[in-house]
Amino acid sequence: MEDSYQHKGLRKKLVDEIRGKGITDERVLKAINMVPRHLFMDSGFIKFAYRDQAFPIRAGQTISQPYTVAFQTELLDITPMVKVLEVGTGSGYQAAVLAEMGAKVYTIERHKELYLLSQSLLNALHYRIQFFYGDGYQGLPTYGPFDRILITAAAPQVPDTLLKQLKPGGRLVVPLGTGGSQVMTLIEKKGENDYVRSEHGFFVFVPMLGGKE
Repeated sequence: MEDSYQHKGLRKKLVDEIRGKGITDERVLKAINMVPRHLFMDSGFIKFAYRDQAFPIRAGQTISQPYTVAFQTELLDITPMVKVLEVGTGSGYQAAVLAEMGAKVYTIERHKELYLLSQSLLNALHYRIQFFYGDGYQGLPTYGPFDRILITAAAPQVPDTLLKQLKPGGRLVVPLGTGGSQVMTLIEKKGENDYVRSEHGFFVFVPMLGGKE
């Protein structure tokens, strides 16, 4: 669990790089600077941990590009104590960034292996996060509603089940679309059945799947 001066130096360079790509929220940049990304990657990829790139993890998934993590987090507009549902825990890196910003994070993962690994790692790093093994399309209705919802996989459309779990005044961020790339989409819930949708460029994500395994 080493986080050396070299790792910290590489993180600072990474933060400078994603700031240069247009991330302006200093709270997001501070969180990226604090989270030791190399601990979320298999040992064979550790030397690539602070490149602004996505890399494979277990269960055929990926750890997102840091710029993408920062971009989605900036769109969410995280403030301390907001209640966030993350759909797709993956490596746990995004959940750590949200927790570092003071959010109350509830995260759900359909791959048992990733659920167990990320839970073990984030607990060891002393992040207070609520973990759930289940179907992201169903969300966590028992624990909702949520101030923010983040979907970390490509969805063909926004599941109504998740929209219903979003508080009025809340924000949902999702990469929408199938095929080679998706459109990063922000949905703001103005009232019980009143939504405002905006699009924020193209990104590439693994597909969102139903059920659990």
